[in-house]
Amino acid sequence: MSGQKRLPPWHEKFRLQDGRELLIRPIRHEDAAPIRGGFLLLEPEQIRRRFLTTMAELPAEQAARLCSPDPRSEFALVAAEPLPPGEALVGAVARARVLDGARHAEYAILVSRFIVGQGVGRHLMRRLVKWARSRKLEQLHGEVLDDNQPMLQLVRSLGFRVLPAHDAPGLARVVLDLGTAAGKAGEPDLVPAR
Repeated sequence: MSGQKRLPPWHEKFRLQDGRELLIRPIRHEDAAPIRGGFLLLEPEQIRRRFLTTMAELPAEQAARLCSPDPRSEFALVAAEPLPPGEALVGAVARARVLDGARHAEYAILVSRFIVGQGVGRHLMRRLVKWARSRKLEQLHGEVLDDNQPMLQLVRSLGFRVLPAHDAPGLARVVLDLGTAAGKAGEPDLVPAR
């Protein structure tokens, strides 16, 4: 590399369609305060779609837990301003968690309205798929509200199956089988975003 500083693992620059640049990186405990502050900027519909309920604020304990993933079973990335953790505004969070030693992980993504529709959700989803594959997991899945068409369209485009949730009307279970040809449709490109 000609004079460019190499970024640590799971760190990459991401240029939004409007020209702004974000840093995709693993979440850190210092991100808890900016995430709580940014939560207040979310629209009630965004909160409902991500948390499947409404809430006025993100409790400090929940933010601290989100920002301290267990490296043995969890992985979380943020899309943030290219500033030090704790100072950077966080525009998106993506997380995957292996369930009790299983061969599958549950994912969740939240993208702020200030950067939605600019490819961040797709990029983060591909990173979660890459992480799940690196862990040799068999499946990545999540629960999505039936009316969250942007997320349902995104996961379908990446090869996820959309199934009715068993005990929850209004929810869909989305599943990516990582070992199948359909699951490979969600294979992340390894070319850094520009």
